[in-house]
Amino acid sequence: MDTVTRPRILVVGAGFAGVECVRRLERRLAPNEADLTLVTPFSYQLYMPLLPQVASGVLTPQSVALSLRRSERYRTRIIPGGAIGVDLRSKVCVIRIINGEIVDEPYDYIVLAPGSVTRTFDIPGLTDHAFGLKSLAEAAYLRDHVISQLDLADASHDPAERASRLQFVVVGGGYAGTETAACLQRLTHAAVKRYPRLDPGLIKWHLIDIAPKLMPELGEKLGRSAHEILNRRGIEISLGVSIEKASAEEVTFTDGRVVPTRTLIWTAGVVASPLIATLDAETVRGRLAVNAAMCLPGHDGVFALGDAAAVPDVAKGDGAVCPPTAQHALRQGRHVAENVIATLRGRRTRPYVHKDLGLVVDLGGTDAVSRPLGFELHGLPAQAVARGYHWSALRTNVAKTRVMTDWLLNAIAGDDFVRTGFQAHRPGNLRDFEYLDAYLTPEQVRAHVEEAGRAAR
Repeated sequence: MDTVTRPRILVVGAGFAGVECVRRLERRLAPNEADLTLVTPFSYQLYMPLLPQVASGVLTPQSVALSLRRSERYRTRIIPGGAIGVDLRSKVCVIRIINGEIVDEPYDYIVLAPGSVTRTFDIPGLTDHAFGLKSLAEAAYLRDHVISQLDLADASHDPAERASRLQFVVVGGGYAGTETAACLQRLTHAAVKRYPRLDPGLIKWHLIDIAPKLMPELGEKLGRSAHEILNRRGIEISLGVSIEKASAEEVTFTDGRVVPTRTLIWTAGVVASPLIATLDAETVRGRLAVNAAMCLPGHDGVFALGDAAAVPDVAKGDGAVCPPTAQHALRQGRHVAENVIATLRGRRTRPYVHKDLGLVVDLGGTDAVSRPLGFELHGLPAQAVARGYHWSALRTNVAKTRVMTDWLLNAIAGDDFVRTGFQAHRPGNLRDFEYLDAYLTPEQVRAHVEEAGRAAR
């Protein structure tokens, strides 16, 4: 008797793009049309734009981690692990699940949304001594670390050590770096008032970037406004400058300055997940080269989107690709789901087209700069737009309630400046959080799949 099997749709990654794709597939496909599987190390969607507010204590970690298992309506099977390789010829995804076991997951259609990792360079000491801000664990660790520097400075009898612990360096003048520096500076400015032995004048924040302007995407006027806000707060901004080398106790800038510090925060951009390199397919600056329908040319049933894919920006034209922002990822997720359904049902796919709606930058307190639909705002109106946008983009009502409650509590009662100490005895630098050595090479993927096939026979 013949057994009819349902098509298997595998989605890799639970970021904005992956989760939106899965949710749209669940709503639009009948249960007997396809089997849905999601591969993710954590069973939550992380709202990454709000990580600086988690690091600064404005929001709790749980507020920005949106559970994928909360609703009983969802029928997608979740594999708790990370994809470490994809064999396009055999249609197999190689997954290392959380207990360390490596399993092969066959598919008929695959949606690649593995996101990105922190972009680093061959700078001596960088990955050993810098902190990143790409995950919930990094945000929680960074908050503990910053507060611990105040505690350690307060306990120190060495003026040089005290000064170095109260200097902080953030590399990256984009949104992540600017918001991180702004939010954490507010944290230390408020916390130092609870340390009578510490001189507030010793706390110094440095924000550096190799670019000639701060957040050039904002435009001349708003970029200058953000620059002035940070300067007014005492944050020293150095443009056209990067890091030459880093150690546990100091950082050397490319202009020759040596800054004694125990805190180097690296937010200088992202690159596509190393998973993309395992496909042995064409890339554009590390991102998988796909067409406007987010299909991989030459491979049926393969879709890619989000930070890991170079999706043509049809609205801009001239060969532009969509920037790796949440705004595009959300819409690409919904659109690629429709294209998967179209392919499944024998219909034509449609190109992804979206005109950018603008930018929002939350600098903490009443400070913000925003450009919704081309209108330039700063101060309270910009803050209202920034937080309104983030709040509306949260996927669940539970998350919206938690975030709004956290904002209100922080505005009324302030911070308790508590460090948990949960990770006090574990390293927390870029090398420890990125897991870049977990991925296979294309040759290793093929060899693994072939060996698994022989063993199955």
